[in-house]
Amino acid sequence: MRVLIFSGGNLNDWAISYIKEDDFLIGVDRGAYFLYSHRIKMNIAIGDFDSVTKAEKEQIITNAKELISCDAIDKNESDTEMAFHYALKKQPKEILLFGGLGTRFDHSIANIQLLLCGLEAGISSKIIDEWNEIQLVNSQLIIYKDRFRNVSLLPLTPEVRGITLEGFQYPLLHATIRIGESVGISNVLIGEYGKIIVSSGILQVIKSNDE
Repeated sequence: MRVLIFSGGNLNDWAISYIKEDDFLIGVDRGAYFLYSHRIKMNIAIGDFDSVTKAEKEQIITNAKELISCDAIDKNESDTEMAFHYALKKQPKEILLFGGLGTRFDHSIANIQLLLCGLEAGISSKIIDEWNEIQLVNSQLIIYKDRFRNVSLLPLTPEVRGITLEGFQYPLLHATIRIGESVGISNVLIGEYGKIIVSSGILQVIKSNDE
């Protein structure tokens, strides 16, 4: 089973193409209304719903099998964090977060850090928008050629050691990348897939397009 989370950041029709029949769908605040507006039934809606109108919230309620509502002020987690931890409890094989990137850079960074919770739980977790796909690696990762052309590697920890890249235009062998270094920016797969190996630390793997 996969869990797909639709939050309130960058969302458009492209996101619908990722949904498969057996996916468990979580709508978060404005992301829940996005699912409703596309006539897609969600398993649960989560959030304080401060970014939708009262009428839109009622429409979300009718479209969700379950609702978890919280106070907009009296809470210690963002709506997306609540949804991500709910998803982890389902123990899926994969979590995909849509709408996790947007105009609020603080929320975007916080959502990228949520991927660490998935990594620690051994659950493949990604943030996807129209131009980017982000995941983390602390051991080995295979990535495949798809609609994203560029592959960039940025450390999440102060330094990442033993980085080996196979199947890339710019290979690495037992390299170290530290925060503040850009050596991992804008690589490209030369075949259908590539392998990333890390011996210590955590890398952000960012697949992207320029437009």
